[in-house]
Amino acid sequence: MHEKLLEVSRRYDELASMMMDPAVAMDPNKFRDIAKEHTSLTPLVETFRDYQRVKQGIQDAEDLLSDADMRDMAQDELEQLKPRIPQIEEKLKLLLLPKDPADDKDIIMEFRPGAGGDEAELFCAQLVRMYLRYAERQGWRAEVISSQDTGIGGMREAQLSIKATGAYSQMKFEGGVHRVQRVPVTESGGRIHTSTATVAVMPEVEDVEVDIPAKDLKFDTYLSAGAGGQNVQKNETAVRITHLPTGMVVACQNQRSQLQNREQAMRVLRARLYEMELEKQMAGITERRRLQVGSGDRSDKIRTYNFPQDRLTDHRIGYTQFGLGHVMDGDIQNLIDALVTTDQADRLGDGDGL
Repeated sequence: MHEKLLEVSRRYDELASMMMDPAVAMDPNKFRDIAKEHTSLTPLVETFRDYQRVKQGIQDAEDLLSDADMRDMAQDELEQLKPRIPQIEEKLKLLLLPKDPADDKDIIMEFRPGAGGDEAELFCAQLVRMYLRYAERQGWRAEVISSQDTGIGGMREAQLSIKATGAYSQMKFEGGVHRVQRVPVTESGGRIHTSTATVAVMPEVEDVEVDIPAKDLKFDTYLSAGAGGQNVQKNETAVRITHLPTGMVVACQNQRSQLQNREQAMRVLRARLYEMELEKQMAGITERRRLQVGSGDRSDKIRTYNFPQDRLTDHRIGYTQFGLGHVMDGDIQNLIDALVTTDQADRLGDGDGL
């Protein structure tokens, strides 16, 4: 491990020198790629150099133990430094784990109601709001790319964009079937209903990363409409894109112009096609994706939001959090940390991760 870390450290310094090269600075694409690699290596290199400093400090303190005048000070220094070694070593092991190639990317999230009719659509809208609030708490840029609202505050589907370095690494475990148990506002008898909504999390990619020939696309335009057919526009601003080779269809109507809707729909299409390519390249991803999204059936779930008991449960890791009011307002960082930590521990133990 030490030799590998020395090699990474040398590469880090090499990248720093390259960024100072005027020839590199004149090439925006090359400079961006070098800076991105440099940034990705920073946590590992800084931790390794901290490790080297602590090791050197221990060596220096041990050398002073034979000096009667310095022995007490050297002993105090050793008591402070030695416990840090296993802590830093554990951090280095985590940083050396193979990274998902999409971990640093922005994300697109797709939401759809599953079983439960109107209640599922209401819950779908609540999930969208929960993740918008979470992104706001994190200081991330988030926007609703497209949505189909119902007349009672629900959503038939929605696409959400979140832009932040490392967004996918934090959010990739949110994909799956989310189940809610509560008394719907439409229920007059006070009975608890069970409904579901599905969430898909995809890394967002630039057009240079996914080649989509124009001949593979069919564009249709139509009139945008609000919930229940209200606010119908006179111009055909809504856009529907069909990817002919796969039959994949993406539609967007939330933006004010046809061009804006077209650009947003292309963002979603690129993300979906990129994810499909990853599924082909990475063993096990297809099965993982199937288990994440599933059928939307009540029994096919990763998480339950139980309102009568004011409790959230993530069934994959046995995590429980009380206070659903805070959860639905985006207070889910502890849950996300638990999912990431569990995945890291599993991979350190030579498992496949979550």
